[in-house]
Amino acid sequence: MRPEPFRIPEFDTVEEHRLHLKQRLAAAFRLFGRFGFDEGAAGHITARDPEHPDRFWVNPFGMSFRQIRASDLICVDHDGNVVEGDWPLNRAAFAIHSRIHRARPEVVAAAHAHSVYGKAFSALGIPLAPITQDAAAFYEDHTLIADQGGAVVFEVEAGRQFAAAFPTTKLAIHQNHGHFSVGESVDEAAWWFITFERSAQAQLAAMAAGGPDGVKQMPAEYARYTREQTGYPLAGWFQFQPLWDDICRTDPELFD
Repeated sequence: MRPEPFRIPEFDTVEEHRLHLKQRLAAAFRLFGRFGFDEGAAGHITARDPEHPDRFWVNPFGMSFRQIRASDLICVDHDGNVVEGDWPLNRAAFAIHSRIHRARPEVVAAAHAHSVYGKAFSALGIPLAPITQDAAAFYEDHTLIADQGGAVVFEVEAGRQFAAAFPTTKLAIHQNHGHFSVGESVDEAAWWFITFERSAQAQLAAMAAGGPDGVKQMPAEYARYTREQTGYPLAGWFQFQPLWDDICRTDPELFD
């Protein structure tokens, strides 16, 4: 199931590409569920359709992350119409993700969930510090957004404002809400979300143990060098592959 050599696969037909995106999306949801990122019906990962750039695939509203199959995903256009699938649409997923996909054509996938450490860290209103190699992948490549932090985003205008505050970088911390990751592939977006969650957990633990003044940060030149080696799109895609192998072996029904 892993492409050979280790590189992002290419496709002969749009149907093959679409199936690949849906399978990776279903796998990402199941991994998010396995890691405990689900919180009731909250959370969403989207993937831009390869044929129709004004449409994206997303999880059905109210379905458990741990049960999602490729065939369960719904396709939505930028006007909020469900063009494929029978399940309802999460209004917050549409309001935010449709504006991100519209504003950033390079973004194939975007991910957000109400994970514990992402929520806790977002309440601090600070950026992630380069205190580890893993955290350095986000050095000078994530955004802090305070506006409307914590408020449920149902309106398209609120989603547009969020996207306007997130014009570049691979991740945004939405204050009092959590974090959003984006990528050129589903694999990349999912990986940035997962590793940021763990890095937020590590920083919270370090701050609790040593206090804000006791946490030692990497020198800027080391952090920047490490980001250049580990924080680019292909690196994010590659880091996801062991998780893909694992979920394919344990959850083969995701391909249904």
